[in-house]
Amino acid sequence: MRKLSLFPTLPRNSRETECAGEVLARSAVFAAPFALLVLAAMVAAFPAFADFHTGLDAYQKGDFVGAAKEWRPLAEQGDPEAQFNLGLLYLDGHGVPQSSVEAANWFRRAAEQDYAAAQHNLGAMYGSGQGVKRDFVQAYKWLNICAAKGNSGCVTQRDLIAKKLKAGQVAEGQRLATDFKPQKEGDKQ
Repeated sequence: MRKLSLFPTLPRNSRETECAGEVLARSAVFAAPFALLVLAAMVAAFPAFADFHTGLDAYQKGDFVGAAKEWRPLAEQGDPEAQFNLGLLYLDGHGVPQSSVEAANWFRRAAEQDYAAAQHNLGAMYGSGQGVKRDFVQAYKWLNICAAKGNSGCVTQRDLIAKKLKAGQVAEGQRLATDFKPQKEGDKQ
């Protein structure tokens, strides 16, 4: 009596070749639906991944309303990449009403979760007073956090901001950056 296996061994003779063929055929019948179930489970486990990429495809096709529609629920659930991208849409007024204030809010949410591109944009917005009250200490803080990750653009902008600050203000910005503890939105108490 032969044992049915999903992982058959290689045949040693012609008689086993016929049996192995039958086993492979039978295991393929069982494996195909199993593989579909595994794939379906993976897709169900990562719906945000699919929605984010649907939004990215829409954005790349110039369908900014569609991109915003896909990213907003993810952003509201705390996805920092979706928050950052939604912030960009608001900053440029693509698919949503242009609002620097709304852009800064989305960048802040992503920045607080340690998303470097959002930290860069938020720091630049504090430096220029776009969407937020101009605050060079806050600009320094966010740009310093981003610069610590090796972003040369943040280094350059941070150093330009530092020239506008007194020594005590630079020290305050450094302290704020040092004290920064990223926190995922779902983890906040």
